[in-house]
Amino acid sequence: MTCPCNRFTPVYTRRELLRVSAAGFGGLALAAMLADETAADDPSAIRNPQSAISSPLAHRPGHFAAKAKRLIFLFMHGGPSQVDTFDYKPLLERDHGKPLPFAKPRVVSAPTGNLLKSPFSFRQFGQSGVWVSELFPHVANVADDLCFIHSMHGSNSRHGGALLELHTGSDTFVRPSMGSWITYGLGTENQDLPGYVTICPTLTHGGVNNWSSAFLPAVYQGTPLGNASVASDQARIPFIDNRETPGEVQRAELDLLRTINQEQLDRAGPDQALEGRIESFELAFRMQATAPHLQDISGETGATHKLYGLDDPTTRNFGRQCLMARRFAERGVRFVQVTHSYKWDQHGNLKNDHAKNALEVDRPIAGLIQDLKARGLLEDTLVLWAGEFGRTPTAQGDDGRDHNPHGFTIWLAGGGVKSGFRLGATDDYGYFAVENKVHFHDLHATLLHLLGLDHTRLTYRHAGRDFRLTDVHGRVVREILA
Repeated sequence: MTCPCNRFTPVYTRRELLRVSAAGFGGLALAAMLADETAADDPSAIRNPQSAISSPLAHRPGHFAAKAKRLIFLFMHGGPSQVDTFDYKPLLERDHGKPLPFAKPRVVSAPTGNLLKSPFSFRQFGQSGVWVSELFPHVANVADDLCFIHSMHGSNSRHGGALLELHTGSDTFVRPSMGSWITYGLGTENQDLPGYVTICPTLTHGGVNNWSSAFLPAVYQGTPLGNASVASDQARIPFIDNRETPGEVQRAELDLLRTINQEQLDRAGPDQALEGRIESFELAFRMQATAPHLQDISGETGATHKLYGLDDPTTRNFGRQCLMARRFAERGVRFVQVTHSYKWDQHGNLKNDHAKNALEVDRPIAGLIQDLKARGLLEDTLVLWAGEFGRTPTAQGDDGRDHNPHGFTIWLAGGGVKSGFRLGATDDYGYFAVENKVHFHDLHATLLHLLGLDHTRLTYRHAGRDFRLTDVHGRVVREILA
């Protein structure tokens, strides 16, 4: 693999030039913003975006034409059961209570017994005839907009490793999250907001490593709004509404801070952490004009509140997350994640808890799809619904299922994927992916492709070699491309 920056100059890559320069990203970002302010004050100024040095979050073209401009990731933390949601298995119902007729995986999270049929009924929906369980009646009504992959598989049966693999491509090392890679590759479309936002993220099973930029510059790290223990109506960007300090005073303070930090960079050389802090201070200053309005949903219509389930205490919390995801996405944020955490890990009490979980998210998810479609945003917004793994078709105790990374279902919508489409299959009981298998590496390669990025070319040199989201793996799942 070679660094894509090599195309800029035969002597230095852009990143190497920044390493040997005095300021690096932080100074360049500040210089660009100050230049923009000067040009704005002078109507006669001619601004040439091709020649100007821009912020590290500036919008950048991909490697080729993109089908999607942004991504919304609906993360179901804990591992929803594919055989109880979207992967109908008649033989599992027929053979309930019998032993699994083939060998279980050599390595399992915990022992399981005989086959356990789903307590939920399935039926087909839409022109596509997609099978959906009674858990998701609202999602079923938008089934023709969804693209199901029934043959997902991962490498780790434990929550921590599986979460990291889903989010970063590695279950063993700290690596940049996919949101960070996407923002690194494309920047963002709104310089007054972060490029990567995660709403109510989990603090367990890897915690911040799931939205970290790791060795990528700090500016590409996810910006968390609250966390899993905070109600979504309280999950706000803190300290953003500053009514005590006038803007011109803040600007003067930041200019002084910039001067001090610049002196430090001049003495010590490039410092990625310091440069990241400079950019974060500047972004926070700009966000004061945008974020308070963005976080205020009082201007949304009553019909919109109802669409997302904000009129029902059961759906209100996740519904607000989904509504905020739409608001961030339509304002140019490149990657938005919402998390239903940590509720889908039913080693027991499957019937009651899966029903409760689905009730909390079904209406908001369908509302998001419908709202994006009505606003013309679904065409270039890619939506991903996934957990870190699925669950076994064999019973754990009387009413539970164990972790199963060997075969499970995810779905996508919008942004260049086929609608009303199903790819792949698990075996007759839903344990192993057996047809058109798709690994997390393949999913990541496909997400990048839909956003206009070649996963083999989106690289970053660290510790003596070029890294990428898919490492040395991954194929674009072209079967699902529209």
